[in-house]
Amino acid sequence: MLYRMKGGVIRIAFGIGLVLLMGGYLAAQQIMTNYMPGTDFSKFKTYKWVIIEGSEQPDQILDQQIRQAVEAQLASKGMMKTDNEPADLYVAYQVSITQQHQWNAYSMGGPWRGGMATATSTTIQIGTLDLDFYDPGPKQLVWKGQASKTLNPSKDPKKNQERLNNAVAKLLKGFPPKPGK
Repeated sequence: MLYRMKGGVIRIAFGIGLVLLMGGYLAAQQIMTNYMPGTDFSKFKTYKWVIIEGSEQPDQILDQQIRQAVEAQLASKGMMKTDNEPADLYVAYQVSITQQHQWNAYSMGGPWRGGMATATSTTIQIGTLDLDFYDPGPKQLVWKGQASKTLNPSKDPKKNQERLNNAVAKLLKGFPPKPGK
C-alpha cells in the first residue's frame, strides 16, 4: 500500500504487521480443563499410568519427558505413583502433532526512508497434550485437560523440557478441583 504525504513517500506493510501480530497470537499455549461434577477428588491418593488403546504414542524420549512432568506435578499435590493394583486413579495421555505455517517478516530500511519488506513462510509443528484421569471403579473419566502448542520441538532439548514442564504446571494448576466448584 502506498501513501503520499508532504515531504516523501511512506510504505506501509500493513499485511506483514498483521501476519506478525497473528503469528504471536497463534503461538501462545492454550489450556483447557473439564471434570465430572460431584466427583470426590479427595479419595484419590495413588495413581497408575495406563495407555489408551488405539492412541498414537510418542517416541521413548518424549514419553519419559511427559511422564516426568506430570509425575512431578502430582507428587507436589501429595499423590503417589504406583505400578500395582489397586490404584485410586488411572492416568493416561495422548499427543497430537499438527503442522502450521508461520510467517516471518523482514524489513530493510524504514517507513520514512522508503525501505522494503519481505515475508517468508515456515512450517512449524504444533503439539497438543491431552491428559485424562479415570476412576477405575466405575471406569469413568473424571478429569480431562488439554494443553495445545506444548510439544513444539526446537533444537534445544532443555527448552523443549521447560516448555513441557510449564504447560503441565499450568494444566494441573487447578487439580484437584475444589469441592463445591
